[in-house]
Amino acid sequence: MSDSPRHGDLVGPVTVGPVAHGGHCVARLDGRVIFVRHALPGEVVHVRLTDVSKPRLWRGDAVEVLVASTERVTPRCAIAGPGLCGGCDWQHATLPTQRELKRSVVAEQLSRLAGMEWSGAVEAVDGPVPEGYGWRTRMRYLADRGRVGMRAHRSHDIVELPDSGCAISASLAPLPPDDFIGEIAVAGSGSDVSVIAEGDLVVGPAIRTERAAGRTYEVAADGFWQVHPEAADTLVAAVLDGVAPRAGERGLDLYCGVGLFAGALADRGVTVHGVESWAPAIDLARTNVREAAFTASRVDRYLPRHRGSVDIVVLDPPRTGAGADVVNHIVRLEPRVVAYVACDPAALARDLATFAQSGYEPTSIRAFDLFPQTHHVECVAVVQPRASA
Repeated sequence: MSDSPRHGDLVGPVTVGPVAHGGHCVARLDGRVIFVRHALPGEVVHVRLTDVSKPRLWRGDAVEVLVASTERVTPRCAIAGPGLCGGCDWQHATLPTQRELKRSVVAEQLSRLAGMEWSGAVEAVDGPVPEGYGWRTRMRYLADRGRVGMRAHRSHDIVELPDSGCAISASLAPLPPDDFIGEIAVAGSGSDVSVIAEGDLVVGPAIRTERAAGRTYEVAADGFWQVHPEAADTLVAAVLDGVAPRAGERGLDLYCGVGLFAGALADRGVTVHGVESWAPAIDLARTNVREAAFTASRVDRYLPRHRGSVDIVVLDPPRTGAGADVVNHIVRLEPRVVAYVACDPAALARDLATFAQSGYEPTSIRAFDLFPQTHHVECVAVVQPRASA
């Protein structure tokens, strides 16, 4: 084929190889790697190129399936396809297949980046949404003069929503004025929602009430809370099972948000200190978990100043991970156990490798399908000092 491919060129047929992190599979053509979306391993497809900026690595969409996987299904959403919405990566696969793809990604990232073999499974978390739709309780839309939609994959273009709305959302999209241009955030489910348009609250309460692990939490409508309705309870249970807290122990809840894990640890008799950089979240955490102490600070700035012993550390860092400095500061505190909640398996693997360099190794790693139809997966790793360390 031509050595000067262009955006939009049709290439193939190619045989689709294994899944890769990021919602695509790997195919090869004339020695080049192509990251292909909307395909499944083993399929034979024609690919429409969407990015040829790198000479040895292209990106593309499977626009014609010549040999289909037996696990392929028809997406429920009309805009979950090539060249359309970038939100759902795997609507064309059965839910068990989606979980197997995510399991493969977690295992590959842990092996490649941390040198750790993992044979676990991605656990289903169905709750009220057993088919993997209608679960997302926090959404962000783009509006442009009456058009409401989502971003196209790796683009700022708006893909207009179908009349039925977003298939994974727990609520309908709002209808902004015809002259509105900007971002609209929606928190809640059904008709019980808060709507924020370009930073201004236009519908519903500014502070929402969530319930998890037997507690009530106040959360800003534009603040962080897990988006799957079963996520908070699932993650708290996994953390508590992993760290087995004992009354009288001392704990740190890092990147604590409004105090979800701090509350769960406090209920087990742990003396907890939570740390979070967003001051409004700390204000709410102090109301939500009055038994704990909280500091508004970046975690990497707080840890070098921390004084006193620590038995338990729970951390739920952003997608980029905690990073080596934070991990090394945690190790210096010599906790007996660390629970690491991760929304990105690559970041988790890098940080677990740093823990391992200081004698801390995972005693369990669990993965949960809290983002059905997408490539995202949530993990909880429990890390403890190596017996010989």
